[in-house]
Amino acid sequence: MATLMAMARRASGMSQAEVARRAGTSRPTLSAYEGGSRNPTLDTLERVLAANRQHLVSVPDPVFTHHADRRGKPFFVPDQLPRLPVEAALATVVLPPHADWSASGHPRNLADRSERLLAYQVVLAEGRPADIMQFIDGALLVDAWADLYLPAAIRHAWQPLVDRALSSGSR
Repeated sequence: MATLMAMARRASGMSQAEVARRAGTSRPTLSAYEGGSRNPTLDTLERVLAANRQHLVSVPDPVFTHHADRRGKPFFVPDQLPRLPVEAALATVVLPPHADWSASGHPRNLADRSERLLAYQVVLAEGRPADIMQFIDGALLVDAWADLYLPAAIRHAWQPLVDRALSSGSR
């Protein structure tokens, strides 16, 4: 929690004194929370985050299912589409060698749609669950879905997630 509170304050650009004033606590107490020598109550944590113009959110962890294509090659599909912060979704990244073995070490600019399509194809076909969570943004995946070249088994396994996202967007 200490790291969360310190990161929230740094992201807001405010001093400890200003956050403490806005949260209705003292600067030494806020310092103790950020340093980890004291633990705030949930109510206090919410007040401190609100003082930083942030809030606490509960996000379910995805559950991945192991699949195999017709040749027995494994791939993974989550029970929900992953979401990334905008900065991560559009970052320039280097995919891990176990996934991007043909272009190992080659940076991919996810802000460029054609490069993002290639990266998504690689990660969906070769990536592990951690890779999917790090590099795939569900909204951008749904947008790119019709243009992705994927093996039939992978497309079939991911299709219900895409369909669910599209149907929830039409409400």
